[in-house]
Amino acid sequence: MKVRIAENAGFCFGVKRAMKMAWDELENKDSNDVYSLGPLIHNKQAVDRYKEKGLVEKDSLDKIPNDSKLIIRSHGVAQKIYTESKSKNMDIVDTTCPFVKKIHDIVKDFSDKGYKIIIVGNVNHPEIIGINGWCNNEAIVINSEKEIDNISFSKEDKYCVVSQTTANLELFDKIITKLKSKIENLTVKNTICFATKERQLSAIDLSKEVDCMIVIGGKHSSNTQKLVNICKDIVPTFSIETKDELEKNKLQEFKVAGVTAGASTPDWIIDEVIEYLKEI
Repeated sequence: MKVRIAENAGFCFGVKRAMKMAWDELENKDSNDVYSLGPLIHNKQAVDRYKEKGLVEKDSLDKIPNDSKLIIRSHGVAQKIYTESKSKNMDIVDTTCPFVKKIHDIVKDFSDKGYKIIIVGNVNHPEIIGINGWCNNEAIVINSEKEIDNISFSKEDKYCVVSQTTANLELFDKIITKLKSKIENLTVKNTICFATKERQLSAIDLSKEVDCMIVIGGKHSSNTQKLVNICKDIVPTFSIETKDELEKNKLQEFKVAGVTAGASTPDWIIDEVIEYLKEI
């Protein structure tokens, strides 16, 4: 089997930065535990290596002792987490992606100016939960054009719309078009990150030139699943976390396979998949 790799795939700048910062803390830690509030990134295999190194993952600040070292993950957190962790005298290592941090600043700024905030994204995703926490959790969260029909917008209010960094480009544009038809005073901030745009466009280009696509990344990774949906609209697509999920009998009918990976997929997992495909 011939294997072609998307021009842009795998770890993005924000994830590389977060993983390095966290690893450095674990390398230099004393006898005390280092905690993270939720998984550092949405890739179980990568996160497991950090747990083996000594990282302790908790889902609530209440479960982390006072005076601990706390790593804030790449997805970012609500403003109140900083306040509460400071009151618990925690030593914060902030690995929030700079692109996500920029959204926090935009949301807080416009919220303070009296704007209603709209966020395009998945309401249950940690990045969205964190962003919403910078406008008193009062944002309107939209993830489809259809949802807009169920929302009443005030003619007197001003609105500012931002996006989850890993949102689908095409969907974002459609939502904005519909919002503009319903809201008179709308400020649009396209905060889909450059790495997401690159990966989506590269995946589209490659999908048109191969017999099937293999998309590598966490099942809970938003940007990975966006790549899956983009590719499967063009060509047969397999969504996997590791090479162990590939089924040889299902792949043998294809002559050329394309490979892409989400922004939280480490190189070593991508390399293992490529080697496996080449052996078919």
